[in-house]
Amino acid sequence: MNIHNRFEVPLPPDQAWAVLLDIPRIAPCMPGARLISVDGDDAYTGEVQVRLGPVVMSFRGQARITSKDEANRSATVRAEGRDQKGRGGATADVTFRMVPAGAGTAVEIDTALTLSGSVAQYGRGAGMINDLANHLIGQFAGNLRKELDAARPAPVETPAVVAEPVTGETAQVAAAAPAVAPAQAQPEASPISGFRLGLWLAWRQFLRLIGRNPA
Repeated sequence: MNIHNRFEVPLPPDQAWAVLLDIPRIAPCMPGARLISVDGDDAYTGEVQVRLGPVVMSFRGQARITSKDEANRSATVRAEGRDQKGRGGATADVTFRMVPAGAGTAVEIDTALTLSGSVAQYGRGAGMINDLANHLIGQFAGNLRKELDAARPAPVETPAVVAEPVTGETAQVAAAAPAVAPAQAQPEASPISGFRLGLWLAWRQFLRLIGRNPA
């Protein structure tokens, strides 16, 4: 099954490249995902919970960045996971590319996904898988934008300078120190809402069955 997604990052491509390859930083932005460990250069262990039809499944597995082309800002990730209740597994080869988009960057994602076991039955509808992928990528992009906003340094105010008269000469002293903005905590990843996501997917499936564009 092949899936295509796209989202935008409010950073120029060179900065977006560095951020999106910082897995520990961006992992909390993916709904339902948890990074368990960093296993070496470009290798990670994690978990992700996802709803396929009526069933919520929890996958645990490994992901490795298998290739990087910094000049063209593209990379490929191989991810493999098994459902923790033994209902099957998933394997994905994900290629993403970054291209300029106005003042920011567009990230194009192509995923070759293979499901096995009962998981393949729960997710047999290609339309449902695409809808789910688009929904999760949209949430990820929103969470990432919030994280980037929180990480930006607060603007520093220029201290006002006033003249203070003294006998025999003129001296200037700063009347105000730069304001220090309070530290902001990074936003936590929003969990996948099973009930709301289930209704959303069911509605899109209904529209697809009656021949209406569910976009």
